[in-house]
Amino acid sequence: MIPYAAGVIVPLALTLLVRNAKKDKKRGVIVDDVGGEPGHTVRNHRFKDPISSHWEDISTLPELFDISCKNHSERFFLGTRRLIAREVETSQDGKVFEKLHLGDYQWKTFGQTLEAVCSFASGLVQIGHKSEERVAIFADTREEWFIALQGCFRRNVTVVTIYSSLGEEALCHSLNETEVTTVICGNKELKKLMDISQQLETVKRVICMDDEFPSEASSTWTTTSLSDVQKLGRESPVDPNFPLSADVAVIMYTSGSTGLPKGVMMTHGNVLATVSAVMTIVPDLGKRDTYMAYLPLAHILELAAESVMATIGSAIGYGSPLTLTDTSNKIKKGTKGDVTALKPTIMTAVPAILDRVRDGVRKKVDAKGGVAKKLFDFAYARRLSAINGSWLGAWGLEKLLWDLLVFGKIRAVLGGKVRYLLSGGAPLSGDTQRFINICVGAPIGQGYGLTETCAGGTFSEFDDTSVGRVGAPLPCSFVKLIDWPEGGYLTSDKPMPRGEIVIGGSNITLGYFKNEEKTKEVYKVDEKGMRWFYTGDIGQFHPDGCLEIIDRKKDIVKLQHGEYVSLGKVEAALSISPYVENTMVHADPFYSYCVALVVAAQQTLEGWASKQGIEFTNFEELCAKEQAVKEVYASIVKAAKQSRLEKFEIPAKIKLLAAPWTPESGLVTAALKLKRDVIKKEFSEDLTKLYAS
Repeated sequence: MIPYAAGVIVPLALTLLVRNAKKDKKRGVIVDDVGGEPGHTVRNHRFKDPISSHWEDISTLPELFDISCKNHSERFFLGTRRLIAREVETSQDGKVFEKLHLGDYQWKTFGQTLEAVCSFASGLVQIGHKSEERVAIFADTREEWFIALQGCFRRNVTVVTIYSSLGEEALCHSLNETEVTTVICGNKELKKLMDISQQLETVKRVICMDDEFPSEASSTWTTTSLSDVQKLGRESPVDPNFPLSADVAVIMYTSGSTGLPKGVMMTHGNVLATVSAVMTIVPDLGKRDTYMAYLPLAHILELAAESVMATIGSAIGYGSPLTLTDTSNKIKKGTKGDVTALKPTIMTAVPAILDRVRDGVRKKVDAKGGVAKKLFDFAYARRLSAINGSWLGAWGLEKLLWDLLVFGKIRAVLGGKVRYLLSGGAPLSGDTQRFINICVGAPIGQGYGLTETCAGGTFSEFDDTSVGRVGAPLPCSFVKLIDWPEGGYLTSDKPMPRGEIVIGGSNITLGYFKNEEKTKEVYKVDEKGMRWFYTGDIGQFHPDGCLEIIDRKKDIVKLQHGEYVSLGKVEAALSISPYVENTMVHADPFYSYCVALVVAAQQTLEGWASKQGIEFTNFEELCAKEQAVKEVYASIVKAAKQSRLEKFEIPAKIKLLAAPWTPESGLVTAALKLKRDVIKKEFSEDLTKLYAS
């Protein structure tokens, strides 16, 4: 009994001491002597000025990579699973699915990776690519992506990164605007390129990451496999041509949510600043860590994360969202998913994936029912109580007991060894954060940053267990709130200052490629020479210097999977439907879809109902009928497709309304513009039901 009591009381006493220390801890500190527009500015508590490099004599990415590879030459670095077999399975409804049987990870050491990078860099020269020309990487995340990137950096070649899922129009725009001459891609992406070959103005060469590719590609461009380019480089090596810190490393194209994608110009110094800052956040990062790489490298979150891992000597194992776990769609039943095979200690994750883990566990627990469900619910409640600060929660030996009896199997879903998760790309719900904390047993670091800030902005510290916040400023950034009186957000607000978030520091990118007008609109340089980016997001600072995102200036919302929805754009498309008199689209960052409130055009809908023989006593009753909702929904989907909206932009559910929105009702202005906040408040119950149904 005495050992058990000690096991509970001692950890509890220590926890209370730590918690009180955390309560008073200043994670961000107010800065007074800052240039530019007046506002409420906060910095990281450990660094007086934004850092640009963690290393005295290193100012570019290839220099950093070169030194890291030489320091860790014999250690495993890049790992890819061996493909044993591809199989095709047919479901009962006749659908065909490809299933993969994957083997263990096969590794390249740091030394071998550096050789591969040097060979590729030399091979680029041999196939005729010049340093002043741009290369585009258009492929899924894989080790060849990383090797090609570092090879280009070694020759001071600017890399244009393009999402492998990008549509034809956006793909053409990205390649033509940047005047790319060489495209590096996989077999799958090469087929997409061939479909638009006549529209590409400057592409001369294609390097395929796969050894086998369609022979027709060679009739359009000079097409070479990546392995052949490396062979040419080995046979005729060329000295490196390292860039300067101010040289453009990457032109990273956004997803193009409000039209064609914009290319953000990142210098080597920009990326290095973010890498340097992140190195200070996660404790004990080093050689013993293994990182699971599966998010798009065309996104700055993944590119920065892999750059950090390369710097500290960690191993990077490559996977994909479709093969990540033992139950993933492309994994053959009975074989291991990527995390089970790799057993990573560090992972990045977007909220949608963490939500999927949570929902999957809960479904299994509910399906078991009985004693198993009661035990899980009890253990979860005990640990949640402890994390929320209760003396009566599960601490000490009791925590170890629940970890052993209940949560061990859940942790195996992500390999069983994850000690830290980095979440970004969209807001993470407090419920999911707590669930992962308890069931996976790892803290989650939430970050806030944008492509324009090179992912730098804020990041929650290892010991910050709060939910709903995105942490204090990273060491590379100053974060400022400025007044937005039109929206009612002021830095003088109580109890916390509020305003538009503006980020400054050496991580702030140069601007948008060939778009000076937009660059001048959102990028500013103050009288002290610091560069600032105006995010358009609204935030508030907590007393400890941590930021919380509370709104956005523009009617653009990022969904759960990271896609941006322009509400006005969607509304304009839906208004084409003859059944729509007015509409307001609503998007919630915690969901993967949007919904819409639709004021029905009375004459048109009643005319349709009469032809269909549908009886109703009044228009309100008609709008409530399922047949009417289905008819209007089909019409707005058709209108959306005519306007070429993406699938995620089309409302998944609608609520038909009978009463028109007029200035007299207070729901629209005199100019008939929507009063979104008023409408959301008026129909909050309807919106809640749309998401809940």
